[in-house]
Amino acid sequence: MPSRSLLTSASLDDTALLTHTEQGRAWPLLVWVPGPGVRMVSSAVLGGGIGTRAWVLNAQVPPGYDRLDPVAHLRELAAGAGLEGTGVGLMTAASVADRRHAVDGGVRAVVTAGIGVRGWAAAPGTGGVMVPRPGTINIIVSLPVPLTDAALVNAVATATEAKVQALVELGADASGTPTDAVCVAAPTAAPGTAAEPFAGPRSLWGARLARAVHTATRAACAGLLAA
Repeated sequence: MPSRSLLTSASLDDTALLTHTEQGRAWPLLVWVPGPGVRMVSSAVLGGGIGTRAWVLNAQVPPGYDRLDPVAHLRELAAGAGLEGTGVGLMTAASVADRRHAVDGGVRAVVTAGIGVRGWAAAPGTGGVMVPRPGTINIIVSLPVPLTDAALVNAVATATEAKVQALVELGADASGTPTDAVCVAAPTAAPGTAAEPFAGPRSLWGARLARAVHTATRAACAGLLAA
C-alpha cells in the first residue's frame, strides 16, 4: 500500500499512476495528492461540491462497469492507495494512463478521455433518473491562486466551455459525453488576503484555465476521433 507521503505532489504534472484489481485484472488508477490547504470544486460522485480536499483519484474501470455503489467503490480504492481524509473520486472507462497534460500561465490541466458515447447536451426526449456511471471525459485543473466560491463555480463553467470548443474544433458531433466530470483545485487564501473573484474565460485566470483545458482536451480526444 503506497504511503501518503510517497504520493504527495504539489504539481498536477506529477500524478502517480497506480493499479487496482477489478474483474480479475489490473486497471490503472491516477492519483494526485497536492498537500494541505487546497480547496476544490467538483461534480464527482465522491467528494463533489466545494470544500477542502486532500486528494483526487481518477480510476479506470472495465467497459460495461455495472456496480451500483460507486461511492463505496471509490472509497475502497482510495483506502487501497493509502489515501486519507476527504478527497475527490472520479471514474472512467477511458485509459487514464493516456492522460494529457497542458499548462498555461501557471494553470495546469489533466484530461482523460473516451468519447465512444457522446452527444449534445440539449438532445430532445432524453433525461430521467440515471444510475451514476463512469465518466468518459474527466478534467482536473489546478490553479496557483485562491478563488472565491463563486469563482470556483465559474471555473467549472469555463472548463466545460473549453472542452466543448475542443470537441467542436475536432469535428465531434457532440458537446461531451453523458457522464463527464470536472474538478478544479485552488489554494486556500492566506489570512488577510483576497481570493480571485472571477474565473470566466475573459478573466486573467479563467482565460489561462480555458486555454489549458482546451489544449489538454484536444490532445486527449484527437486520436479517438481520428480512429
